[in-house]
Amino acid sequence: MRILAIDGSLARASVALWADGVVRESLALAGDRVQPTGLPPMAQRILAGVSALDAVAVVVGPGSFTGLRSAIALAEGIALGRGARLVGVTTGEALAAALPEAIRAEREVWAAVDTKRGRLALERIAPRSLAAIAPPVVLAEGELPWPAGPVAAAGDAAPLVAARLQARGADVMLTDSRLPDAGAAALVAAQRLAGTLPMRGAAPLYAEPPAVRRPGG
Repeated sequence: MRILAIDGSLARASVALWADGVVRESLALAGDRVQPTGLPPMAQRILAGVSALDAVAVVVGPGSFTGLRSAIALAEGIALGRGARLVGVTTGEALAAALPEAIRAEREVWAAVDTKRGRLALERIAPRSLAAIAPPVVLAEGELPWPAGPVAAAGDAAPLVAARLQARGADVMLTDSRLPDAGAAALVAAQRLAGTLPMRGAAPLYAEPPAVRRPGG
């Protein structure tokens, strides 16, 4: 099975080709606004010489409005052109999939994304699984719930979450999984295609409505 995975949800754009259980090739570009111009050439380069494609996976959010729309539009176009299935992966799922299995086996993953509005989007992933416990919720820093057990903090707001939970005496591990990776997203998509996880479409998952400013203020 061959899966092309695309991510543009946070401050990095990445594309990966997953085949027969491993990532065969991957490219990444750091930056907040690199997705519209960076993703298409990376996808083109990785797809060069790839004749058959079973699925296209894309990270659907929470994350940047522009980044998500750029990645999803590209994934939709490639899937349509290649006759491949389109599979959505949440930001939290991709962040969790990048962690070692030993960590995920013992800890609930709290994937926290900075909404840039003084709040964070929190997605909780169950231990020993890549399944979300519930849809992402938007919280202020002081509204973080008390964890039911050991936690592994991931995402670009992970340091803030870890510090807050540690100050309250919780068992929390700060991980280095801060930005989603297309290769990890492909792993989640493979589980969806195998029936291990429920299927998800590519509709964008916004934590909050996009900020819109009317002309003239």
